[in-house]
Amino acid sequence: MTLNFSPLLAAAENALTNAASSTMAGRFTDATGLPVEIGRWIIHILGALLIVVIGAFVAGLFRNLIRRVCTQRKIDVTVARFAANLVHALVMTFVVISALERLGVDTKSFAAIIAAAGLAVGLALQGGLANFAAGVLIIVFRPFKAGDAVLAAGTEGAVEEVQIFSTTLNTPDNKRIIVPNSAIMSATITNYTANPTRRVDIATPIGATQDLAGAHRVLLETANGEPRVLKSPPVTVANVKLLDGGTQVELRAWCKTSDYGDVLNDLLARVPAALAAANIKGIDKTLYYVEKK
Repeated sequence: MTLNFSPLLAAAENALTNAASSTMAGRFTDATGLPVEIGRWIIHILGALLIVVIGAFVAGLFRNLIRRVCTQRKIDVTVARFAANLVHALVMTFVVISALERLGVDTKSFAAIIAAAGLAVGLALQGGLANFAAGVLIIVFRPFKAGDAVLAAGTEGAVEEVQIFSTTLNTPDNKRIIVPNSAIMSATITNYTANPTRRVDIATPIGATQDLAGAHRVLLETANGEPRVLKSPPVTVANVKLLDGGTQVELRAWCKTSDYGDVLNDLLARVPAALAAANIKGIDKTLYYVEKK
């Protein structure tokens, strides 16, 4: 007796074909004539792209939401931006993982590979991890905030934003400089605007033959005549050091931090004129040549 499996195979093939035709891949195959596998891959790729697009949109919504909430609660702008960027990065990480799973990639199977390569990845990314840790320290200890004028890692400028791995500074001549967070935390930080007041120091040399007490009096009157100079602490004049042919004196006047640049600029212009009006001169640097006979 001979068994004929052709009808059974034909029936199975028809069932599979009908099932495929009932799906999107089957419809794609029916429309294009391409194999079902290609249709499935195209559908998976489109699904992954859709996940990435929607995920990026949602991540942006979360970032804007966190910034808005922090603004309403009057949380520092630096903290708000850092938290918003961190949440955005975490959401995008989950989005990428979901997109890979949609493509059929078994992310769980990479656990062993990731564990084995963890040391190498850690060594390769140690700079990035150090910058991230330094960014967290900046947020926690807050040596500066957005808008402060600082000198950090040898770079001087106004803080625009503290990001996950770097800090953005704008220089006085409007250049944008990106400084790694680890470089900032490993160096000395000078914050020019952290305190409400600053002292303006102006050093000027007074000749040895000049009236030193009169020079003190002129400097005090000049500084006290500036309305932006604070009365407390009072203006002082100190003899800093002896020079060849005279004495270097220093005018010390306090002002609001926001007025520092203008006060310094105005006093630098007024001090020489006031000393000249009082006929008080600086060090005489005239050279005299004596001829021996």
